[in-house]
Amino acid sequence: MRRFLLLACAGGFALPGQVGSAADARGGPGKIAYERIGTYDLARLNAILTTEFADFTTFAVSYPRAKSAVELYRVLYPTVVPEDNNRPVQASGLIAIPVHRPAAAPLLSYQHGTVFSRDEVPSFPDKSMETRLVIAAFASQGYVVIAADYLGKGSSTRPDSYLVKDSSAQACLDMVLAARSILAEKNVATEGLFLHGWSQGSFNTMVLLNRLEIIGEPVTAAAVASSPNDLYLCVNRWIHCPSALDVQWLGGAAALLIHSYERYYHLPGLSAVAIRPAYRQTARDLYENRITWEQAAKVFPATTRELLTDEFVEEGSLVGNRFFQTLQANRNYTWRFKTPSRFYYGEIDEVVTPYMVTLPVEYQRTLGGAPAEAIFAGKKANHRGTFAYAVRDLQKWFATYSGIGPTEESVP
Repeated sequence: MRRFLLLACAGGFALPGQVGSAADARGGPGKIAYERIGTYDLARLNAILTTEFADFTTFAVSYPRAKSAVELYRVLYPTVVPEDNNRPVQASGLIAIPVHRPAAAPLLSYQHGTVFSRDEVPSFPDKSMETRLVIAAFASQGYVVIAADYLGKGSSTRPDSYLVKDSSAQACLDMVLAARSILAEKNVATEGLFLHGWSQGSFNTMVLLNRLEIIGEPVTAAAVASSPNDLYLCVNRWIHCPSALDVQWLGGAAALLIHSYERYYHLPGLSAVAIRPAYRQTARDLYENRITWEQAAKVFPATTRELLTDEFVEEGSLVGNRFFQTLQANRNYTWRFKTPSRFYYGEIDEVVTPYMVTLPVEYQRTLGGAPAEAIFAGKKANHRGTFAYAVRDLQKWFATYSGIGPTEESVP
């Protein structure tokens, strides 16, 4: 039987270098626990970069050969729910440590994209191709990679916190703090902090960056791919400006968003007002992880607009108005950045438009913030292609800060 090693944390939080004694094997609020779940050897890492990647997307990218095997650890750690009076809860995540690494390895916090199952998250890397790609692209080159599952996913028993601003920021921040405590306990030194995220994870990356800058924690560089920076604009685009590129699962994302805002922002009755009766139970079952997206897709309509009631779309109810007002309040780029950043976008992205992805660039230029760049992934870059391009490009950009450059020898 696997056993978690537990670290007690003063005040319920793990601070860098603050490690207490081992405790019981259940974990819980106030304690950090971790277990080794396996190792990706060089053969597996190179397979991820080639054959497994080919099953993920047809977008043409070649990645450098892996340099080091990577040890994988599942983490349980304490966090709180800001929208629920800072109620203490437990969350989970992943730490990936290269076997061969610099004396002080750069630390990369990766924030994952939208998933519809509880276990398609970083702490179950064999079920998350995006996580495996980041491990193979960065951990195998010498970065320590960490990734939160978020509340409601992985080992968390909370409702899904999908695109909930403060809970997402808190869960990611506390994953950074927990990881540093574990790494200190394992005598793994790190230097520098890098952030990267895709889709939902890009939203979470930016709210994490905001939180880190507020508390004075230096971030070396941050980059996001296919970021829905303005949730109000994004949801209205799905409803009022559909595209031939749109995929059906946008309706699934809308269902997650509506239910998460109903729960976390205390908007009782929102889902009943927003979702047409024919789809309400399926939408709730999807949100509560009782069914898969494949099962929901058999019931859901083709477009997001068809999923939603006319009253909700026209903001004809008090609870609907509060939902859209909350989306407006949850923009994730409206402060003056201290950290260099990049925003990756593709021309045929099925989820977000180039305009909404690149909004922060001119905003930061106007505010006089740190350099923010819009990076075009190409005319053939869809949602997954944009992510794949970003990962390869970030190996080069992050190397200008970390000094860790991948070999230019591609995997055959």
